[in-house]
This record gives sequence, structure tokens and C-alpha cells, in this order.
Amino acid sequence: MGWDLGLAVEGIGWFGIFCNMLVAVAMVHHQFGFFMNWAGTQKGEGFEFHLLALAMTVFLMIRGAGAASIDRLLSSSAGCQSRCWNL
Repeated sequence: MGWDLGLAVEGIGWFGIFCNMLVAVAMVHHQFGFFMNWAGTQKGEGFEFHLLALAMTVFLMIRGAGAASIDRLLSSSAGCQSRCWNL
């Protein structure tokens, strides 16, 4: 049960980051275009990075953090003896 609860809480956290990035694109960065300001020639930053963060959060909401998650470490009855970072 603890693992399921941890996964649900993790999903809520990723959803919060997803909403934050979505609002950042909609309110600020969409007016500067897609690309980031690598050369320093435009006034603001584009939404290239934010799109990457949105894609990562969607993936993590669907699949979870997997073997490297703290949820797995906390839910194992043996602790971190042999399966801790067994990716």
C-alpha cells in the first residue's frame, strides 16, 4: 500500500510542475517564439526548455520514476541491501 500511495503523491508533484511550465509558456514565453535566447539577441526566452520539461513530466506522470525512485527504496521490506539501485 505504501508504494501505491507514494506513486500517487509523486504523480501529483509532477502534475504541479506540469501546470507551472504550462502557465509559464502561456503567460510569458510564447511571445518570444520557440527557441531559447542562446545568442542574447532577443528580449526574452522562448519555450524550448519548457516544452522539454512538459514532455518529461508527462512521461513521469504516466510511467513513474522507476527503479531510481525513493518510493521503491522506502517500500522495500529489506531496505537498500541488494535491490537499491539495480537499474
